[in-house]
Amino acid sequence: MAFQTARTLRFGDCDPSGIAYFPAYFDILVGVVEEFFASLGAPWPTLIGERRIGTPTAKLDVTFTAPAFHGDRLDFTVMVGAVGRSSLELATAVEVAGRRVWSARQVLVATSLETHRSCAWPDQIRSALAHHLEVRNAHDPAA
Repeated sequence: MAFQTARTLRFGDCDPSGIAYFPAYFDILVGVVEEFFASLGAPWPTLIGERRIGTPTAKLDVTFTAPAFHGDRLDFTVMVGAVGRSSLELATAVEVAGRRVWSARQVLVATSLETHRSCAWPDQIRSALAHHLEVRNAHDPAA
């Protein structure tokens, strides 16, 4: 089951010509991933502040396919590609009016904020992630 959300491309996300400035996409992606975790019942203020578990990105592969412009609605589809002991692979597709503008494959790692080493995903989060696990196929959003 894919997670879906949307963001509007703001003035501050664009270069002077009104085209999305690619580093802004990464900031937007962090917000989307944070919203995804909240939808799993693991909001980051609780995960980070109370449970002391971080979710740093270990790998990020992005493909840009078309420009997006100030005011465009970015539609995000996030799918779980794999869940390891401490790793998580997400595939994200971003579209504007049904046209792919970029996609990403991202690997996150659960880490203890006390030791700064990887740690196992808590059972509740692992279960929620498994519920979103998708078999890789032609419908992969980041393909």
